[in-house]
Amino acid sequence: MVDTISFGVLKWHHITDPTVEDLDFLKDNFHFHPLDIDDCSSFVQRPKIDVYDDYYFLVLHFPLMDKRTNLVRTEETKIFWGHDFIITVGNSHYVVQDLFNLTKIDPSDMESEGIGGTSDGILYKVLYRMMKETFLLVERLGTELETINRDLFSRKSEKTIEHISVFRKNIIQLNTMFKPQLRLFHNFESGEIKGYVEDMEDYWGNILDFYQKMWDMVDDYGELVDGLSNTFDSLQANRTNEIMRVLTIISTIVLPLTFITGLYGMNVELPLAQYPIAFWFILGVCLLTILFLLLFFRRKRWM
Repeated sequence: MVDTISFGVLKWHHITDPTVEDLDFLKDNFHFHPLDIDDCSSFVQRPKIDVYDDYYFLVLHFPLMDKRTNLVRTEETKIFWGHDFIITVGNSHYVVQDLFNLTKIDPSDMESEGIGGTSDGILYKVLYRMMKETFLLVERLGTELETINRDLFSRKSEKTIEHISVFRKNIIQLNTMFKPQLRLFHNFESGEIKGYVEDMEDYWGNILDFYQKMWDMVDDYGELVDGLSNTFDSLQANRTNEIMRVLTIISTIVLPLTFITGLYGMNVELPLAQYPIAFWFILGVCLLTILFLLLFFRRKRWM
């Protein structure tokens, strides 16, 4: 269904779950390229901006945290941007839907700024709101990184491994999302994407600064989690070596005792077997063997 907000001649159309009728509405009322119309009914794998004489077509990706799996997933926002219209299409990021609903209730908020009442102003407002929401998500990842750092020296190895794996997957997802869009927003600030209002460079520069800051944070988090992962692997290897060292000492001590007791457990004539004190003698030999091996290991600094 096509929902519309009017600001004089300027209109903001919002289409959720576009149907064939909705796409026909775009074909009949606007001169959009057929490939852009086709993109509205599919999930485009890469962010992009197509430049035409009378409009721009943007495909943007922004992250959303799945509360069930605690994994970052990609939400796609498609925007047609012209001189007197903005059209947001598809299951956009919930921030777009919320902003549209709030603007529908109180359009004056969208018109209050210096660039209010323009398509560039609406686009800036949409981008800025999504940047703020993305920044909160990135800050949350920073909090999770601090939790991993605290749990690093705990004995909950399985939980820590799972936490590190989920965090790394989220960082990879954000890197895949942020890297191509960084170049896209550079085009706004550089003036390559001119828009329809003069003196928008400062506004687009604000968006780029926001995005660059988040990119730097994600890049830093990636390096930090790699360092924490290497530290965790070293700790686990050290713990495994310690366990193997103790087990090896125990096995080395038990081995001669097993030989002696097994030898005198055979049903054959052995030295001292006929004497009543044979048991205590063999027990003494075993204790002396244990004492000798412990002193030997300590002298070698193996324990």
